[in-house]
Amino acid sequence: MPGPAIGETGFFQIILMALAKTVILISGPTAVGKTAVAIELAKYFKTEIISADSRQCFKELSIGVARPSSEDLKQVQHHFIASHSIHEEVTAASFQEYSLKKVNELFQNHQEVVMVGGTGLYIKAFCEGLDKIPFIDPALRDKLTKEYSEKGLVWLQESIKKKDPDYYLEGEMQNPQRMLRALEVIEATGLSIRSFQQGQKAERDFKVVKIGLELPKEELHRNINTRVEAMIKNGLVHEVKSLIAYRHLNALQTVGYKEIFNYLNGEISLPTAIEQIKTSTRQYAKRQMTWFRKDKEVKWFMPGEIKEIIKWVELH
Repeated sequence: MPGPAIGETGFFQIILMALAKTVILISGPTAVGKTAVAIELAKYFKTEIISADSRQCFKELSIGVARPSSEDLKQVQHHFIASHSIHEEVTAASFQEYSLKKVNELFQNHQEVVMVGGTGLYIKAFCEGLDKIPFIDPALRDKLTKEYSEKGLVWLQESIKKKDPDYYLEGEMQNPQRMLRALEVIEATGLSIRSFQQGQKAERDFKVVKIGLELPKEELHRNINTRVEAMIKNGLVHEVKSLIAYRHLNALQTVGYKEIFNYLNGEISLPTAIEQIKTSTRQYAKRQMTWFRKDKEVKWFMPGEIKEIIKWVELH
């Protein structure tokens, strides 16, 4: 027995959905295998990749941020990889501007575009937009970053508790980058960053199919440990040594660099630094999963399920 007829409006809606440009978004924790999956999808759909990683965009950083290899970059054209200098200010807002412009350029020649990364705020900015926050003098940001570098996480947490109790109660109090942002906003404007966060989502004129990658905890931890050991073998200490004059910059307030700076300063041994990098990376991966799990639009797969991922994308 035939089903109900599709009205003219419904028919055109189906056609429009079929013609809609699509961003295939690959997210998940560090060391889960996002790059390999993104490359396979980009090759299958004959398209290009936009990175959503807040550190791989810096050309001076390579080993410590697990930038895709030269072989990976030859297979598929990547964007927002080694595209900026550590001396430039790169934020979620500037990524939003960059990525929206780039994706529209790529849609001129491609029906689909792949985006891959683990920086949750950058992905949120691309998909939903960001709340408007007043301009903050970069000198204030540099001052607070330097203070954090000298005084550490406890100082930063106590400063937030004293100056922005609203953020202290609800914010990410283990995330230095977010805390520094909250602190600079309260110092510059006298208002909590929470007062600028209205939660209104921006409209996008393309579809986003969200894919999350996950592994059993033990396997992910093995991947992280193996990656850190490979970074050391491949010259992470030499890379960090070449950047020591710039350790105060925001781009270098990140796992892998902070620990090696402490080793180079004679504060800890190299084996201790390596173990600290592994521990901090595992903690970061846990925070990433907590962030991405909140998004109910994400469909979760194991990184080896390429065929299943492609099928899901084609059906949606």
